[in-house]
Amino acid sequence: MADDKKDKAAKDKGSKDKGGGAPKEAKGGDKAKGGGGAPKEAKSGAKGGGGKKGKGAEASHAHAADDGGSETLDPNYKPRLRLHYQASVIPALTKKFSYKNPMMVPRLQKVVINMGLGAAVGNPKIIDSAVEDMRSIAGQKPVVTRARKSIATYKLRENLPIGVMVTLRAERMWEFVDRLIAFSLPRVRDFKGVSPKGFDGKGNFTMGLKEQIIFPEIDYDKIDVVKGMNISFVTSARTDEEGRALLAELGIPFRH
Repeated sequence: MADDKKDKAAKDKGSKDKGGGAPKEAKGGDKAKGGGGAPKEAKSGAKGGGGKKGKGAEASHAHAADDGGSETLDPNYKPRLRLHYQASVIPALTKKFSYKNPMMVPRLQKVVINMGLGAAVGNPKIIDSAVEDMRSIAGQKPVVTRARKSIATYKLRENLPIGVMVTLRAERMWEFVDRLIAFSLPRVRDFKGVSPKGFDGKGNFTMGLKEQIIFPEIDYDKIDVVKGMNISFVTSARTDEEGRALLAELGIPFRH
C-alpha cells in the first residue's frame, strides 16, 4: 500500500511539472515577447516625437535669438540716392534730352570695383588684406581674380591670385555711390574733380583711386600696403553725353 501511494504521488508530481510549469513559462514568455514589443515601439515613437519637438524648439529658439540680436531692416526702405534719382534726375534728363518715354531715361545698372595687386606675385598675403578691405568698403564679399596665363617676364604663373573685385547692384550699389560722393571723394588729397576721360563710348564710366584710405570704413592703423582701385559705373545710356549727364546729376563732381 505504501509503495502504491508513493508511485501515485510521483505520477501526480510529474504531471504537474509537465503540464503546469512549462505553460506558465511559455505564457510569461509570450507576454514578454508580444507585450514587450509594443511598449518598445511606443517608447521609440515617443522618443522620435520628443526628438522632433526638441529640434523644432531649438530652431525656433535660435530664430528668436537671431531676430533679437540683429537689426531688421524696414521693407519699405529705399536708399537716399535712389530717391534723388527718381525725384530729380529723371525729370532733369527727360527735359534735357526730350525723352518721350520714361524707360528711355538712362539709369545706373551696376558698379564694379576692381583692385589689381601685381605685388601679390611676390607677397600672396596681400590678397587676404585686400579681401578684408574690399569687404569693408563694399559691404559684400569680393571675388579673388586669378591670372589667365603664365608670363615668365613678370614671374606670373597661370591661376595665381592677382586681385580682388566685387559687383554691386540694387540697394548696395546706391548706398556705395552715395558714400563715395558724400564722404570719400572729399577726402582725396588735392582733389580737383573727377577726370571725364574715363568714358568708353557707350555711356559707361571708369575712374581710378590711388588710395583705399579715403573710405571711412578703412582703419588707417591696420593697413599694411596702400592699394588703389578702379570703379566702373555701368549705365543704360547709349552715348557718353547721356552717361555723363546721368552721373553729373547723381552728384559726381567732374572736372571742367
